[in-house]
Amino acid sequence: MGSIRVVIAKAGLDGHDRGAKVVARALRDAGIEVIYTGLHQTPEQIVAAALQEDADAIGLSILSGAHMTLFARVLELLRERDATDIVVFGGGIIPDADIAELERMGVARIFTPGASTQQIVDWVNATFGAGAAAPADRGAPADGAAEDLRDMA
Repeated sequence: MGSIRVVIAKAGLDGHDRGAKVVARALRDAGIEVIYTGLHQTPEQIVAAALQEDADAIGLSILSGAHMTLFARVLELLRERDATDIVVFGGGIIPDADIAELERMGVARIFTPGASTQQIVDWVNATFGAGAAAPADRGAPADGAAEDLRDMA
């Protein structure tokens, strides 16, 4: 199996990306290939990036309160493009009352404030790493596909 590829995305109008960059760096430092999309991405842009990058997962960071709408749209677009093998997880300011509904919709995991980067890394490795069911062979990564995150955190 090749390396794990995760798109980290900031959806919608939320302009705070420090947490997303910290998570992206932690994943990268753990040997996971990370593609960071930057701020103010639409669900369409996020799904297009995940498909183009042949990602195993999309990690959405949402602090704006629009989590129900944004997660639903990303999941809908993945279904429309027959890409439901791309796992969606997320984090941010998400009320406990909404987490169960997001999971029913198809979100694999929600990390709320206080979750450590190690918990996120461990979950990604457990989901896609050794001992997990191997995703289909995704081939070699595109040269230069992952943004260098060294200066982001």
